[in-house]
Amino acid sequence: MSLLSPTKSEPNPSSGPASAPAPGSGTAGAAPAPAPAPAPASATPASPVPRLLSALREDLGVVVARDPSVRSKKEAVLHPALTALWAHRIAHRLHGRGLRIPARLLARWARRVTAVEIHPGAVLGRRVFIDHGAGVVIGETAVVGDDVTMYHQVTLGAVGWWSDNERPEGDRRHPVVGSGVVLGANATVLGPVTVGDRAVIGAQALVNKDVPCGARVLAPTAVIKEPGRRPELMEDVFTVIASAGSW
Repeated sequence: MSLLSPTKSEPNPSSGPASAPAPGSGTAGAAPAPAPAPAPASATPASPVPRLLSALREDLGVVVARDPSVRSKKEAVLHPALTALWAHRIAHRLHGRGLRIPARLLARWARRVTAVEIHPGAVLGRRVFIDHGAGVVIGETAVVGDDVTMYHQVTLGAVGWWSDNERPEGDRRHPVVGSGVVLGANATVLGPVTVGDRAVIGAQALVNKDVPCGARVLAPTAVIKEPGRRPELMEDVFTVIASAGSW
């Protein structure tokens, strides 16, 4: 049983089936018990930071595994988001050792080369995959779990200086993203929210509240208006899932 799921009592095999309440017992017709409150969103923390070379090898392998357009590790080396991830792995270590200026310079170089901006203070788990990469922004206090996939123009940002300047020193300003999450193209997650494990944040979706584990957050899809006809919502399966990414 997962440590993240609520415990569930197992039935006692020795006990017989539950019997109906006896007449006149006073329980018949009683008001039903209130529904339990939904479990709060939770996210598995990112794995401890692996050795640098091990992390770089995993980043390379995941590009081949998740990008159908890449046929080999040699080709994966040219993937633009991989350059951004590798630069961040090094910049994050420099940042953690107090070398903030060198870390910033490396992050600035990576942004110029790849159009991916990851603050050196952000924590990225293992096997994170950024497809295309252009326009991705990940803020300083963001935490990204293992095996996360994000597409271009994803933002893991704060809500704005007018709120963040009032927060106590050290408070989180950016999202925590659980393991196995998919963030579709142009998905925006703002503030100190939690996106639970295995959730899907669809393309164009705006999230500023916690998302439970395994949930789907889908933005409205476009309405097609044919010439001479009134616009109608599409109801086919593709429409329902089209917002889940850019595939």
